[in-house]
Amino acid sequence: MTPGNNGASTPEDDDPFGYLYADGQANGAQPPSGGYGYPNSVNRVRAVGTRPYGQQQPQAAQTAPYGQVPQQQGAYSRPNAHYAAPETLPGGATTAQQQLPGAGGGGRGGRGPNHKGLLIGAIAVVAAVVIGIGVAMLGGDKDKDKASDEVGTSPTQSQESKPSPSKSEAGGSTAELPKTDAKALRLAPGVSTASDIKGSKADGGVYVTGFNHVGATVTWTVNGIEKAGAYRLYARYSVPGADANATLLVNGKANAQPMGLKNFINSPKGDWEKGWQTSWAPVTLTKGTNTIELACNEGNQCDAILDKFWVQ
Repeated sequence: MTPGNNGASTPEDDDPFGYLYADGQANGAQPPSGGYGYPNSVNRVRAVGTRPYGQQQPQAAQTAPYGQVPQQQGAYSRPNAHYAAPETLPGGATTAQQQLPGAGGGGRGGRGPNHKGLLIGAIAVVAAVVIGIGVAMLGGDKDKDKASDEVGTSPTQSQESKPSPSKSEAGGSTAELPKTDAKALRLAPGVSTASDIKGSKADGGVYVTGFNHVGATVTWTVNGIEKAGAYRLYARYSVPGADANATLLVNGKANAQPMGLKNFINSPKGDWEKGWQTSWAPVTLTKGTNTIELACNEGNQCDAILDKFWVQ
């Protein structure tokens, strides 16, 4: 197959640089001034935006030289002279924006949001809340006052309950209850008084001694009990560092609990002066005069000295 010239009848055979070659020049190729280098070449280049809608392309755009963009009229801020918006063409849809009545806008012809109405509504809500709180507080105060009135008119628990009797009221009188000391007691044979050991609180430092043998008794006649009931019989005594006890009789009857004369303070053994202390036993007394007897019977440990007795 030999090379030949088929002519420049098809676009793909066009050579834009044909004018540079001898065979191109022989075939009439010229430097580009419009189209490709060969005569009657097809121009396929079109600048963007040069074709208007609905109109035939201008002749200038069809014959624009290769590699050149048709000159645009105006600056970038101006619309293309060959372009027309669809709405400007005959039969084009109008896109004019219609302003709705009452729509927002800052111009003279439009109305902005109803800020005044919103403010009034917010104030109304706040006022309703404040009024509700005030009503609730007033109601609470009324309930509180009512409860206070009820508490003031009804008896309290302390008013309903009776006060516990005091020590003096146990005997039915506010007067001081009976008490005695060693010199006022009735002593059985073999029991006597002395004052050699210091620490007695009886008048003159006198105390009862010789109680540590079976059959020894000490009797106190109690006068002035104004009300029958339960009492305590207190005794002050001294032991030589060891526990003691005695039988207790009230109105000739043995008491349910004996009189304990224990060494509660753990005093030294044989030291009578440091052995002074107090003990008590419950007793039931009748109104008027009662007889209280402390006896050393079989089984008792009675090594003790006595100085005072009292009822409480």
